[in-house]
Amino acid sequence: MADPPPTLRNRKTAISEPQQPESPDSKKEDHIPQKTPQTGFLAILFLILGVLGLLGVAGAAAAYIYYQNPGEYFWIVPPPPWEAVPGDTEWVVDFSADVLKRDAVVAAFKHAWSAYERDAMGDDEYHPITRKGSNLTAAGGIGYTVIDSLDTMLLMGLDAEYARARAWVADSLTFDRDANFNTFETTIRVLGGLLAAHELTDGDDLYLERAVALADRMLPVFDTPTGLPLSMVNLAKRVGVADADNHGLVSTAEATTLQLEFRYLGYLTDNLEYWDKAERVMKVVRQARLPNGLTPIFMSPEHGKFMTSEIRLGSRGDSYYEYLLKQYLQTGSVETVYREMYEDSMNAIHENLIAVSNTRKLTFTKELHPQRLDYTGQNTWVRALKQDHLVCFLGGSLMLGATTAGALTPPSVPPTSAELTPAGRRDWTTGIRLIETCVDTYRTASGLAPEIVHFRENIEKGSDWFIKGARPPGEPPVYDARYILRPETVESLFLAWRLTGNPRYRQYGWEIFEAIEKHCRVPGGGYASVLNVEQVPVVWEDKMETFLMSETLKYLFLLFTDDSVLPLHEYVFNTEAHALPIFSPSVRTGFS
Repeated sequence: MADPPPTLRNRKTAISEPQQPESPDSKKEDHIPQKTPQTGFLAILFLILGVLGLLGVAGAAAAYIYYQNPGEYFWIVPPPPWEAVPGDTEWVVDFSADVLKRDAVVAAFKHAWSAYERDAMGDDEYHPITRKGSNLTAAGGIGYTVIDSLDTMLLMGLDAEYARARAWVADSLTFDRDANFNTFETTIRVLGGLLAAHELTDGDDLYLERAVALADRMLPVFDTPTGLPLSMVNLAKRVGVADADNHGLVSTAEATTLQLEFRYLGYLTDNLEYWDKAERVMKVVRQARLPNGLTPIFMSPEHGKFMTSEIRLGSRGDSYYEYLLKQYLQTGSVETVYREMYEDSMNAIHENLIAVSNTRKLTFTKELHPQRLDYTGQNTWVRALKQDHLVCFLGGSLMLGATTAGALTPPSVPPTSAELTPAGRRDWTTGIRLIETCVDTYRTASGLAPEIVHFRENIEKGSDWFIKGARPPGEPPVYDARYILRPETVESLFLAWRLTGNPRYRQYGWEIFEAIEKHCRVPGGGYASVLNVEQVPVVWEDKMETFLMSETLKYLFLLFTDDSVLPLHEYVFNTEAHALPIFSPSVRTGFS
């Protein structure tokens, strides 16, 4: 990597990354840890106890898994020492707006929106270099970019731009498209965007009417033997469609990142069908829990079980964990089953997926990958020291969870150790450290973070993390090296700022914004993705993701505005950063 910028010396579309050539630095991730005499003895002891029934059914299952994988995977990681805030510098908590930086973010949004409106109004996606739009299907689009941007315009006070966008929704939006749309993406971007616009306009009926029209077309995705949704929906025919590319399976994130939107729509309309169908999914997921509490990234809509697949916090898994906490918060923290599911998952993550790098002690998350059957007919698992940029939502989410689900009393800003449970203190500290790691991945030649990083096991090999298969500037870049205007790190920075008042988070956010302005801004309008974050001058990809205006610029705006805008005790954000209000439910969770 190049030297970091001086100020950084002293952070859906869920995309499955293609396989890249192995790097000599990463070969160890493909080997199963060897059973040492000590771990082998413990494994046999646990297995015998499990077989004798002394550990119970769950214990026996866990013992067998441990026997197959005795290394570090299933050792309980001790909680890190309490760390209220990073660094030693004290500060005065001041949530007033940084007007100059806030207005710079608004100007960036206008630069992006005006180009889209000029060249592609109504199209799903925008290509800023060729100055044209495109739709997700040959049958036409459903306004992804317009609807994704509505609430950002409302928050920024862009009245003229908003008025034209609303007129397009009123006059031109149609969902009568004979084509397959992704259930997850359509929910988080379009349904979520309509519901947020309804909330921020104090109940504009246009958005609720459109939300109901869309949701009614989508409900058939839940008509499976288990109630788990199908991955696609034909909006014109009103039928769910299985994902042929994944043999009819649905990813865990796809199935469990619909609940905030459908439950809130059920609350607004008093139509409990929306609520019940979304909630039934969570009941199936709870019943399918694995003995170790970990969550593979695929489920079977036919059987309601987790399938043998990777366990990770990145693509196809990430927002499952995010929505566990937010479902608990959305309904005023009265549905304790979601808090229990959240706490169970956070315990499993800390016991199995949190790691620390050797050289600079950076906290990161690893993955577990299933391998071929061994001689006993069982799967074995190997670790991958790999972290997607998508995982960078987790730092802020852990801090939010620590001050809500993990709080003993209403916490201070920042919280004190005495105000949090032991798990809350653990999650808070891990969250802080994960954010520092995510910010560290922006210390590249361009100041932008790659899509995926790997971490080294050997202390003598230099930097803690690297881009797998990286090629010299000028050669075709690997997929992992790109920056596609992702929001996850600035999302965590916003949450960390609101929960601590520590100005370092604003500083980090501003440095990221400056890098986006310098390397992604297209002079003729819009912003482009960067193909290789380690090559300057950068090479662009001709695409501006909708989440730039929905998430990245919105979270930066919220980072620099005052804390009266969308306070955390009144709103939850869906995974596309659409703000939905916390409310008191008229019904309670139908499972435990």
